[in-house]
Amino acid sequence: MTSVIPGFDYERVPVADGVSLHTAVAGSGPAIVLLHGFPETHLMWRHVAADLAADHTVICPDLRGYGASDKPAETDADAYSKRTMAADVVALARALGHERFALAGHDRGALVAFRAGLDHPDTVTHLACLDVLPTLDMWDVMHGVTAAVGFHLYLMAQPPRLPEKLIAGSPDAFFGHFLDLWANDPEAIPAEVRAEYLAACRSAVPSIVADYRASAGVDVEHDEADRAAGRRLTMPVAVLQQDWGAALGYDAAAVWRAWAPDLHHATVTCGHFMAEEAPADIAKALRDLVAR
Repeated sequence: MTSVIPGFDYERVPVADGVSLHTAVAGSGPAIVLLHGFPETHLMWRHVAADLAADHTVICPDLRGYGASDKPAETDADAYSKRTMAADVVALARALGHERFALAGHDRGALVAFRAGLDHPDTVTHLACLDVLPTLDMWDVMHGVTAAVGFHLYLMAQPPRLPEKLIAGSPDAFFGHFLDLWANDPEAIPAEVRAEYLAACRSAVPSIVADYRASAGVDVEHDEADRAAGRRLTMPVAVLQQDWGAALGYDAAAVWRAWAPDLHHATVTCGHFMAEEAPADIAKALRDLVAR
């Protein structure tokens, strides 16, 4: 199976007590950290990362609880909060010698990146979020029958044991459903890469559920506190999304602009897995971002 990005070096980097992240690194120049989404691993960045490594130091970790990174037990609400996962990313970059860096995330990784931008504005120089809304806004806009597209959000928000047991009963069917449904171009995720994603998710059901459970609890609390305090993203921000707004009844650009005054928002003609379906477009967008 394809378990590495060709040309990248791999290491396990300690980022917190008992937690190390499986990380791929290549290139030289200004650092950019790329965070994967669900239900994938750092391999989703394989095309974009190789492109950016021509003129950047590119850092691609598996998030806490995913892939080959450590999967600590959900001992409290903060174990998989985006605040905790964002702190992992900052510690990772510092361990690799980068006090400041650009940061891009897709899906779950974009939520971690968003939190990192709010919590560490002097560290994150540029921020890109791919095909997601901030956690608080996501829950605000989901209602009625259109919310059926996010059934997994409600399932994994349930208290411990039930969602883990249900998903573990047929993990390949559950995770494979999203790989199939969300890709406009199935060939963008070759069979061997798909198998890699499924194997990684199969071995990480409790931690993946814990990540989602946090987004129905402590992550909302953190976003609400920031909204009440008027905290906003101070760095240049790029948001790339599918054109879901008309279908779900909200203005995605307006939602993001409330958090990010220096915003470039664009829709991309592809499926959810845009770094794999339109890698040249995503690499260009990230280069344009860091040039701002």
